[in-house]
Amino acid sequence: MNAMPAVRANTDRRRLDGGAGAFDIRDYLDNRAILFAGTANSIMQLSWPEIGYGVYESKVTSGSIMYHPWKRLRTTTTYLAVALLGTESERAAYRQAVNGQHRQVRSGPDSPVAYNAFSRDLQLWVAACLYYGTVDVNERMHGPIPAAHREPLYRYCARLGTTLQMRPDQWPADTAAFARYWQDGLERVSIDDTIRDYFHRLMNREFLPSWQRTGRRQARTLTIGFLPPEFRAALQVEWSDSDQQHFDTVLAKAGARARREPRAVRNAAFTAALTDLRARRLLRRPLV
Repeated sequence: MNAMPAVRANTDRRRLDGGAGAFDIRDYLDNRAILFAGTANSIMQLSWPEIGYGVYESKVTSGSIMYHPWKRLRTTTTYLAVALLGTESERAAYRQAVNGQHRQVRSGPDSPVAYNAFSRDLQLWVAACLYYGTVDVNERMHGPIPAAHREPLYRYCARLGTTLQMRPDQWPADTAAFARYWQDGLERVSIDDTIRDYFHRLMNREFLPSWQRTGRRQARTLTIGFLPPEFRAALQVEWSDSDQQHFDTVLAKAGARARREPRAVRNAAFTAALTDLRARRLLRRPLV
């Protein structure tokens, strides 16, 4: 398997802001990515047992999607925003806030696997999934990343890990090295019955009240569509040619709409999250 997904031949290959000019991370941020692919990316991250059980067994219920879904959406979006758009001071402040939560996420004597949220190895995998998802969403909606942007985008996305404890030298040197790392990482994907049931609860939006679960079938289809085959197999879900066709159609239409929007509109969720972070710091309110 290649590190990045194959893009269908009929995908619109135009870039969003004038072709392959100077690289700007804002060209690769879109509110839709969070809604369309957020659950799939979480499943990918948690498909390493040490991360899956770290989240499943976590006693930090204030940060759990099952207890506080909208807060979890805010804090996740804020992490992405501060990692990719924030200043060094803002990244350090958010790191400190997240560390306070992560100190409580450690395996206990009865845990089936050993884990520690401060593990740089596990944080590297999470960052790798986030980078993979960034490219995946962009290419499915807009066609291949311009050659001139591939390595700059890849190097920039190291911030998805270094905003926490991942060392810069842990990030594979280039996209070819990342492809090898990704392939090795797939060998560690393992989903047992406990975590599989948790993932299905996520896909079925069971963290929301029943009256807020509108669009559940579409959300489940998008989630499965954004999962590479190895994850679908471990999750034991079916995916047909008609499912793929529907998925491609939804993403093609979403891409067409995105290309008609100003970049500020596409970036609105990230900008709002960063503005909220700055207000919280000013008012000395909790960041997470």
